[in-house]
Amino acid sequence: MHEGIVLQRINVKQFTKHNTRNSLRRIFLYHGLLLRLKSMGVTRVFSYTLAEAAGVTPEQVRKDFSEYGIRGNRRGGYVTATLLEGMEVLFKRDRISNVILVGMGNLGQALSKYGQFIQRGINIVATFDIDPYKQKVRSDNQVYSPERMQEIIDRFHVAVAIVAVPAISAQEVCNELIGMGIRGIVNFAPVLLRVPEYVVVSNVNLSDEIEGVIWSVSRMREKQSLFL
Repeated sequence: MHEGIVLQRINVKQFTKHNTRNSLRRIFLYHGLLLRLKSMGVTRVFSYTLAEAAGVTPEQVRKDFSEYGIRGNRRGGYVTATLLEGMEVLFKRDRISNVILVGMGNLGQALSKYGQFIQRGINIVATFDIDPYKQKVRSDNQVYSPERMQEIIDRFHVAVAIVAVPAISAQEVCNELIGMGIRGIVNFAPVLLRVPEYVVVSNVNLSDEIEGVIWSVSRMREKQSLFL
């Protein structure tokens, strides 16, 4: 009995969840803001400008830049083009990153057709589904049998997978992908995946996101009603 408890504890310790750091999420946010400012003809930007738009402090903006080695003259304002160039290097936008998509239900099909991916250097080289009918349909996004995943991963040197399968099969698919060499997973299934500590996982639960916004709006309305 004691031995079983020890083994269980070891197993839990070996499996952990690595989410994208909040600082990196903010860098992506700054990048979008800078692109808009550049399109408006803004050549220099101050940390407080980005902070106000991002909902953080100027100190946080400078700390985020420092963490990822993005340099600039903060006193005279950061040069917009220089900041963007630094972020492009950080994101490795000078090369294409091949990924695979597992699960071609409604969400998977929508993701496979999302045009912004390729614009940001993300190339979905193959999609997979267990449904034989989907595998037979000829389209721009050819669907393959999961039996060919290892072949595709090896051929295109894929390290990251998008998972859009039902919750009941998500962990099994995750385990198979890791066994095939995948080291990063963007998970759209409504379940937290258990992965080894050397695997990076970003869990995207759309229902939680929408419900969170609904709850926040409800709370705002309740507070406003108190002053009416």
